[in-house]
Amino acid sequence: MINFSLVDVKSIASNEPRSNFAESDLENLADIIIETGGIIRPLVVKVTGVESYTVVDGHFEYYAAVRAREKNPRQGEMVNAFVIAPKLENLVVKQVASLKGIDSSTKQVTSKPETTKLEPRLANLELRLEKQFNEFKSEFLQERQRIDSQFKQLENLIPQKGEQSNPLTLLNTLDKDELSIKLQRSRIYGAEKLAKAIEDARHKKPKQEFEDYRDVVKSVKNLGDKTILTIIDEWSRN
Repeated sequence: MINFSLVDVKSIASNEPRSNFAESDLENLADIIIETGGIIRPLVVKVTGVESYTVVDGHFEYYAAVRAREKNPRQGEMVNAFVIAPKLENLVVKQVASLKGIDSSTKQVTSKPETTKLEPRLANLELRLEKQFNEFKSEFLQERQRIDSQFKQLENLIPQKGEQSNPLTLLNTLDKDELSIKLQRSRIYGAEKLAKAIEDARHKKPKQEFEDYRDVVKSVKNLGDKTILTIIDEWSRN
């Protein structure tokens, strides 16, 4: 037989640790219990002695009721409970397990729409990443155009002192040692290695010469835009 009663919270115990539940959740429910004057979902308890009980179902509600009693002993002293007779304990435990199984399956069904909520969020993330990539691509192209513009400006500034003073002509005609000396005078880092790389790249060309400065940068390993700009600037002054 099952009896519905008001039971003193102090006379109830639980075999489930309180640490299994978040204190913030217990605190929130405790405040609600105090405001409403009790819990709307009664505990299911079994008799373990004279005026002593153990929770069969409702461990979370029990600990919330304990917290409510700690905060307000007068309003949280008693709690609604179904008290089951010892001979019905096994049947009630089975009923509780069955009900929990139904609750669990319901939660799984209702949780499916939550996964669909991720789809627009993922779509937004993809759009943001695509936008950032396009912005980066645009900045890269602008930087490339700026460097190309600098090349053209430097080429126009090269004084017309004859073909031999043209930096591109020097890159196409000087041997490794001459290139190394000229690069060292221009304070170019790694002048000897760069001179050898320039000569090797030049010899691989069909006509044994570079077509333009962009061709030099493209063909010579480890020769960056800043370095070739420095070479053009320095050599065009000499």
